[in-house]
Amino acid sequence: MEFAATLQDGLRRDPLTATTMAIIAIICLVAIFGPFVASHDPLATNPSMALKPPTWEHPCGTDQVGRDICTRIVYATRLDLFIALSAVGLGLVIGGIIGSLAGFFGGIVDRLAMWIVDTIMAFPLFVLAMGIVAALGNSLENIIYATAIVNVPFYARTMRAEMKQRREMGFVEAARVSGNGPFRILAVHLVPTAIPQLMIQATLTMGWAMLNAAALSFIGLGIRPPTPEWGIMVAEGASFIITGEWWVALFPGMTLVLVVLSLNLVGDGLRDVLDARERR
Repeated sequence: MEFAATLQDGLRRDPLTATTMAIIAIICLVAIFGPFVASHDPLATNPSMALKPPTWEHPCGTDQVGRDICTRIVYATRLDLFIALSAVGLGLVIGGIIGSLAGFFGGIVDRLAMWIVDTIMAFPLFVLAMGIVAALGNSLENIIYATAIVNVPFYARTMRAEMKQRREMGFVEAARVSGNGPFRILAVHLVPTAIPQLMIQATLTMGWAMLNAAALSFIGLGIRPPTPEWGIMVAEGASFIITGEWWVALFPGMTLVLVVLSLNLVGDGLRDVLDARERR
């Protein structure tokens, strides 16, 4: 309740964060309800309407086979948001468990956990994701797994730092004296105190997860055509920019930039709010 009140007060003081949170809320509504109200089939082709510029009927124009770009962006929003949420959720759970155990128990557990984290971070993260998808196949599940794996170190390091900072505090000692075991102390008393930091980290890495999924599709290792996905749409439209059909790549690219930028701004705003709360 205290964090919610602090967040509400912080949003009143920071209109930029409030605005970007509203944008993210709209994006989520589009992902949920957009496909039900879309006026075109995202997969239906119409060669006679190929590469038409934006009009009232097709606000974002049409692509090289006559598909409505605006409708495809709406459907792609649901897919990309699902990938990002699934990957971030999976990475948060795995990384949170690893970091919690490492920070609380220390010793050999800490060294083993950090060896796993350092091994993952020894590779360029996008190259590692490419390797995982190339080895396992470019299915939706494998893209989520690859994106989650490369996100694990961020959550593990965050939770490790939080647990190290709090494990000797008075409320933890009181829980021990009361007869609570180590795993109960972790689950009931320590992990909930780190949830705000995990929320901030999840917001920041969700934008990267979207970029990762789009980049994999852009180079041909992600979602396969003709499924509407932002990276695929940008890749398909890139070759038409030099011939003047700028709208094919512009609108999906702008949507991706808007969502990622909004997520990053929200994450920065939440971090500022939390820092101000901890300084008081």
